[in-house]
Amino acid sequence: MKTSTIAKSIAISTALAAALSASVLAQSGPVAGSGMGMGMGPGAGQMGPGARGMRGMRFDQTNTPGWTLMSAEERTANQTKMRAVKTYDECKVVQSEQHAVMETRAKEKNITLNAPRQNGCDVMKARGFIK
Repeated sequence: MKTSTIAKSIAISTALAAALSASVLAQSGPVAGSGMGMGMGPGAGQMGPGARGMRGMRFDQTNTPGWTLMSAEERTANQTKMRAVKTYDECKVVQSEQHAVMETRAKEKNITLNAPRQNGCDVMKARGFIK
């Protein structure tokens, strides 16, 4: 009687371990090449045009003043422009133009823009994405 109880316990334990292993393996994780911070939404996990392998580079509410005042299309366009720059000076021009547009929009809505916690151009230069 003990042998059949032990055999049943082993069979149940094995089945449980297999089920748990399968559920862990089925969970979606980072996709190779997606990079960190690509965000959720259209094209998440894809390296789009102009991305040039900027894995880990984020353009979001932490470093883009007026992020919440932009539509999804404007955010995507801003990210694409920032990822397409090749030099620090070009980055600063794109960034300044975007900030000016957002400052105007904020004034129209009587909102004060928060300063970014980090400067995207400085981060891109430090990581070697631009010269």
